[in-house]
Amino acid sequence: MKNLLHWIKTSSLGSVLLLALVILVVFPLALDSFRLNLVGKYLTYGFVAIGLVMLWGWGGTLSLGQGVFFGLGGYCMAMFLKLEASDPISTKIQSTPGIPDFMDWNQITALPLLWKPFQSLTLTLILVIAVPTLLAFIVSYAMFKRRVGGVYFAIITQAVALIVTVLIIGQQGYTGGVNGMTDLKTLLGWDTRTDSAKLILYFVNGGLLIGCILLCRWVQTSKLGTLLLAMRDKEDRVRFSGYDVSMFKVFTFCLAAAMSAIGGAMFTLQVGFMSPSFVGIVPSIEMVIYAAVGGRMSLVGAVYGTLLVNAGKTYFSETAPDLWLFLMAALFIGVVMAFPNGLAGLYEEKLKPWWARRRAQRARQARRLAAAHAAFPNVIAPDAGELPAGISKQHG
Repeated sequence: MKNLLHWIKTSSLGSVLLLALVILVVFPLALDSFRLNLVGKYLTYGFVAIGLVMLWGWGGTLSLGQGVFFGLGGYCMAMFLKLEASDPISTKIQSTPGIPDFMDWNQITALPLLWKPFQSLTLTLILVIAVPTLLAFIVSYAMFKRRVGGVYFAIITQAVALIVTVLIIGQQGYTGGVNGMTDLKTLLGWDTRTDSAKLILYFVNGGLLIGCILLCRWVQTSKLGTLLLAMRDKEDRVRFSGYDVSMFKVFTFCLAAAMSAIGGAMFTLQVGFMSPSFVGIVPSIEMVIYAAVGGRMSLVGAVYGTLLVNAGKTYFSETAPDLWLFLMAALFIGVVMAFPNGLAGLYEEKLKPWWARRRAQRARQARRLAAAHAAFPNVIAPDAGELPAGISKQHG
């Protein structure tokens, strides 16, 4: 119990609860179905942002290829949904019923072995996390064991994003190519396009995001979190202390990949499609911007940053379709230049000290009033325009 209370006290649980209140209560009550679904889509990017907080903010390793893991998680879920949508009755007009339409267009006559595990939802949920995490382990183990880091590692992750995108587009008969996987309507017979289904998926999405934030916060407040900060600031000193720095980095990279994969799977469920446009270099860099705007050291700040950036993108594209890219660029540059540590840094460096000074000032005033009342108990402090007894006021 003492350890639990200590963790609650040191884990900034209040900010997490406030975020949960905003996501699970305020937004559903304040927004219509269309806007709420948009927020649900934005929250799927929040998984990537909190993974980047762990990897970049706490681990000191910048990845410019997180879209790969987001996309792989989304594709794993899309494969299950596509198989469900491709039952023999729905595809009876194809030359080979029972397989996805893009396979039939590419003269594939039987379901490939790669697709067979995705006939089971249980295996799909496992593979949603396992496939991206395995790729992250292979890439990070090969790089970190050779002490590749910094800008070189960031460039390598960009190369991985480009390679995976080219592979997905090139294997059109197995992945749907540049069009991706579309027409994903049902989950175990449940129509995911209805407003009620979208609302349920929104709450599942929000609950998973809060759960991932709590998991990451637990890691941060543990001994592992202390080691991550030490590695970020003085990697050689941690290595000379006997720790295997490379494996800690591998763990952090795999954790960020798993978070991104969960976000990708939820994106596929909420939006109803997945394409290579979410896997490449450009979306990966946008995801880094989410964490930078929110604050790369704050899990909650990264989610707020994700919401702000995507809300700005939607607003500017609706109101100024010819200028919205320039307006978004101005927003990014302005936030980064004015608040180098993001929105969370603004709170910690400006708002929090200001609020602390106000509380201290009010406390001093209360102590002075209490001391005056103790010294002169017969003099009642003015309240609501009243004057102390024995004192009158004349006009004219």
